[in-house]
Amino acid sequence: MASTIHVDRAIDARGQMRPMPIITLARIMKEIGPGQVVAIKVTDAGAKRDIPAWCEKTGATLLDSTEERGELTFSIRKPE
Repeated sequence: MASTIHVDRAIDARGQMRPMPIITLARIMKEIGPGQVVAIKVTDAGAKRDIPAWCEKTGATLLDSTEERGELTFSIRKPE
């Protein structure tokens, strides 16, 4: 049985091109509390590399990533 991820903030970054989705994500991560989860939806294919790399660099946890009809969705937990 798949578990459901509780999302605290949702970001619609569809249509934004590199590096804007990462800049938007970083800004929102500063606004939320430790352990909270952000879901970001993007259409820029570069996010497939950029967002996991950003998570690794910042210590955030990439909980999930999906792709459907050209839209990528990432669920990311802010470090405790």
